[in-house]
Amino acid sequence: QVQLESGGGSVQAGGSLRLSCTASTYTYSNFNMGWFREAPGKEREGVVCFNTGDGSAIYADSVKGRFTVSQDNAKNTVYLQMNDLKPQDTGMYYCAAGPFCQAGLGEDGLDYVNSWGQGTQVTVSS
Repeated sequence: QVQLESGGGSVQAGGSLRLSCTASTYTYSNFNMGWFREAPGKEREGVVCFNTGDGSAIYADSVKGRFTVSQDNAKNTVYLQMNDLKPQDTGMYYCAAGPFCQAGLGEDGLDYVNSWGQGTQVTVSS
């Protein structure tokens, strides 16, 4: 089932944005959630995988210390707070759901994504 995404936008380098992703109760309760992103001319890459059950997360090295994921169980929603944004963070961000934490954030993780959000654009200018 597709997740609903919101957030994103255009900011200058060093700025912040917050993405949100809302899933069905079944998806939120049974699968990992997180985000992948796709920059122009590049392949989709994993940003974060989040275990909604225990609150643990796996972050890509490129975003560690700058991005933080959180959850609201009452709303079946996960949030991605993105701070100190850099131009290289620019891309389309897609919310993902599925058992992909076990496979990591690389290409293998994509095989374990069951459903995607509609995507939201993040643009960071220098």
